[in-house]
Amino acid sequence: METFLGIDYSTWWFLVVGATFTGYAILDGFDLGAGAIHLFFNKEESRRIALNAIGPVWDGNEVWLVIGGGTLFAGFPKVYAAVFSAFYIPFMLFLMALIFRAISIEFRSKEPMLWWRKMWDVSYCISSIVVTLSLGVVLGNVLIGLPIDKAGNYMGSTFDFLNPYALMVGVTTLALFMMHGAIYLVMKTEKRLYTKLTIIVKNSTIFFVISVLLLSFYTLLYVPHLSLRIKENPWLFFIPVTMVLAVANIARRITQQRYRQAFLSSAVVISLLLILIAVELYPNLVLSSLDEKYNLTVLNAASSTKSLKIMLIVAAIGVPLVGIYTGFVYKTFKGKVKLDEMSY
Repeated sequence: METFLGIDYSTWWFLVVGATFTGYAILDGFDLGAGAIHLFFNKEESRRIALNAIGPVWDGNEVWLVIGGGTLFAGFPKVYAAVFSAFYIPFMLFLMALIFRAISIEFRSKEPMLWWRKMWDVSYCISSIVVTLSLGVVLGNVLIGLPIDKAGNYMGSTFDFLNPYALMVGVTTLALFMMHGAIYLVMKTEKRLYTKLTIIVKNSTIFFVISVLLLSFYTLLYVPHLSLRIKENPWLFFIPVTMVLAVANIARRITQQRYRQAFLSSAVVISLLLILIAVELYPNLVLSSLDEKYNLTVLNAASSTKSLKIMLIVAAIGVPLVGIYTGFVYKTFKGKVKLDEMSY
């Protein structure tokens, strides 16, 4: 097996896919969270400020989703096929919600009528929640395993994705993004909206802590394979410990009203949750609930080594360029939101 820096190419590609989806969760997570809490703002001006806080960046954040999907398809086509076959309904809901979310943001300010703007406010909030829940439900199902056979074909029924664990992962993802989004908005606002958001930040943090605790207990009791790697390698226990400390630091920084540090801690929590998942799954990508011999792994589901080599070069050039562009946009639009005639 060919390697680069002592690591085989399929594992390199596993890291690339994980890194791009982590970038997507951190960046699009806060603007999805901002959408999920949008209806908590009653005044027209508050809703406009909240929309304009994410206005310059939300579409750029979704570029990471395109990159993540592309890297998964290019590197592990069997996984792409199995996962999409299993989740037609969640992915269709996800795509429809993405479309409605985009047009809600763009159409809302095109007409001055109150009913028109309220309609797109509701659409924006609901579509943001649906996108987030869909992502969480798909992730939850991948974690417990799918009924896939030797050929990688999905053997389950249409609505198997609706199970307690996947729904709990969906709710926890929503709580995490709501907290992440509320912290981002409080950094971008001032005066009365800032004061209101400080309350939403505290409540969404409580919602997330309760959700993640319940999910952790459920996982330890009923999904034991998701803690097996850490039990066998106690040194890996530093990952959940660091995550707990990061969650505690969010509450600490919120109390101190140091929201930039709270936002960074929230990003660290998202990263560590996905790292924890990667550690427990590797070398598997999709677990088979029929027989572990049918698991899709980084070896049996990967493209050819030649393809992985070429794509790794492309990724090594392209991903940093997207990262530089993302950094430039955030630097350009940093600071508090000021409304003008060009605002949403």
